[in-house]
Amino acid sequence: MKVILQKDIKGQGKKGELKEVSDGYGRNYLLPRGLAIEATADNINTMRLKDKARQAQIAKEKAQAQEYAERLGSVMVRVKAKAGSGGRLFGAITSKEIADALAEQHDIKIEKNQIVQSEPIKQFGSFEVKCKLGYEISGIIHVMVTEDK
Repeated sequence: MKVILQKDIKGQGKKGELKEVSDGYGRNYLLPRGLAIEATADNINTMRLKDKARQAQIAKEKAQAQEYAERLGSVMVRVKAKAGSGGRLFGAITSKEIADALAEQHDIKIEKNQIVQSEPIKQFGSFEVKCKLGYEISGIIHVMVTEDK
């Protein structure tokens, strides 16, 4: 019996794969539990269309990440912070503050968890922060920390 797996099944395969299983295993275990559907012509076509749509979505996300990586190299993000004596900040500049400033100033929307800070920014000046955009694409964000009057 041929089935299309709806979920990852240990020892059988990954979601979306077309597998040949014994009739009893398919009818008595996989189909009633919703772990697989029977591989009819309609279901196979639907699986192929979903796979094609997923591939198009991945290509679109890769192109977006590549565009953001190129744009990040040419922009400077300015973050204002309050400071105490000696040029030290109250607290530190967080990834969320950098992501918010980037979206506000340059219309580049990235998530705060994509920004990787090796150490917290706790003083004024210019810094380079690495940003992992996904699909093994990364960029550098140039951050300028200035005093908030």
